[in-house]
Amino acid sequence: MKKGQIVKALSGFYYVKSEDRIYQARARGLFRKTSESPLVGDIVEFQVENETEGYITAIDERKNSMVRPPVANIDQVLLAMSLVSPAFNYYLLDRFIAYAEAQDMKPVIVITKADLGGDAALMAEIREVYEMYPVFFTDNNKVGDEMLSIFKDKLSVLAGQSGVGKSTLVNTILPGAELITDEISNKLNRGKHTTRHVELIEIAGGYIADTPGFSTIEFSMIDKYNLKSCFIDFDGPGEDCKFRECLHINEPKCGVKQAVEEERLAASRYESYKQIFEEIESRKERY
Repeated sequence: MKKGQIVKALSGFYYVKSEDRIYQARARGLFRKTSESPLVGDIVEFQVENETEGYITAIDERKNSMVRPPVANIDQVLLAMSLVSPAFNYYLLDRFIAYAEAQDMKPVIVITKADLGGDAALMAEIREVYEMYPVFFTDNNKVGDEMLSIFKDKLSVLAGQSGVGKSTLVNTILPGAELITDEISNKLNRGKHTTRHVELIEIAGGYIADTPGFSTIEFSMIDKYNLKSCFIDFDGPGEDCKFRECLHINEPKCGVKQAVEEERLAASRYESYKQIFEEIESRKERY
């Protein structure tokens, strides 16, 4: 019995990397009974049938998993937002950050089209608001060594609003990956019907999922009590709240609201929190 990581899934076959070798494996029928399918990124046990083929017999417990792209055990998510065209949007970025935090994925903020924006004040403000995370500005999608260093020993995926150049960014990081761009799939309107395999591509000592990434967020897995833990910059001010279970909405003597008033905490972050909180509340009322 061997152990390895699935680095590619295609047409019912799983390609498992183990000790620098790739094995083509099928999943045993037992997974059909549990309705659990192996995902790219899974750490699996497999039985070798011959030199290059085998059967997956067990899946290790996952750290996390996503449906789109279907990847498991993600360490970090590159959140691609543009400075201009479309204009930078704090609320959209905060949604992605909250989602990543809820899934135990480290957010890495990548601002594209910085060479087109040229707004030094906005760039400085973005750095200040998100000082708790790595922030990179890409000029004409050039990627520096400092950004490449974040991939070591990590499994990364990509997310971000449509039209920011996610595919172009990945093609810059990984020359030759030839990602299908969002624009093409939108024009053909075949995105839902084309067969896309998911593959982990080696990059700077780690892996990145070779998919166009995701651009929409739903908070179905977060409740209003857990949301505040997805805003890690609330942790410090939250210690000053009068009530231990303070939700930072209507409670008196709230440390978070006080920090916003005193400009120790970005008002944009708190506004995003309130909007997402209301979205979760209204979802509960609907159901």
